[in-house]
Amino acid sequence: MTQRDFRVKVRGRFDQLTEQSRATLLAEAAEHDVLNAGFSQEGTFCYRPDLVAFTFRFLISATGEDAADAAEVQAELRAAEVLAAAGHGYRDLRVDALDVADIKVNRKHR
Repeated sequence: MTQRDFRVKVRGRFDQLTEQSRATLLAEAAEHDVLNAGFSQEGTFCYRPDLVAFTFRFLISATGEDAADAAEVQAELRAAEVLAAAGHGYRDLRVDALDVADIKVNRKHR
């Protein structure tokens, strides 16, 4: 089976943050700005200082006919693990996967 790479975004909303979570997130907000975000195997955690919503960006490899679904499930589990380990409340997770092979590169013609 062929291995395929996916860019996976997991989006959600913060929910019932404790004062400790809120303080930690605000202290680290500059490090998690969307302008610094990329896709990586470890995942990139992005949010704005208003602490309403967040996004994780993952680069995940998967095989099989249901590779996209498998990549989405894996990304959702990773995001949930990170949030739970940090004690950050969340809700409304949505996951989107894009096969890297489907990304078109527009090149300037000279």
